[in-house]
Amino acid sequence: QVRLVERGGGLVQAGESLRLSCTASELKFYNRHMAWFRQAPGKEREGVASIIWTSGRSVYADSVKGRFTISRNNAENTLYLQMDNLKPEDTAMYYCAAGFSQLGLSSELYINWGQGTQVTVSS
Repeated sequence: QVRLVERGGGLVQAGESLRLSCTASELKFYNRHMAWFRQAPGKEREGVASIIWTSGRSVYADSVKGRFTISRNNAENTLYLQMDNLKPEDTAMYYCAAGFSQLGLSSELYINWGQGTQVTVSS
């Protein structure tokens, strides 16, 4: 089974930045739609950002627009999420996901998932 591997989580203070990365040695991202999701304790999983690998077209949740940037590096087969001006409410487990169907923030669109990386933002 293909597994995506997320890295880059950690503990930061409000206003600081983190960059998450996602890779998969057994899966090429080139023809995929990719996304980042997050899930805080006691809350449902939330789509954060999605990107079409070939075109770079992206969409964001309203809660992160202007602060988070999703990007990709084709040569490294790596997906990124740059998170700036982090807030305590961004605290969650962040997951990378890959799909084929369409650009979007619904978890139903994605078939491959990572194990997650924890992001904690202190006030």
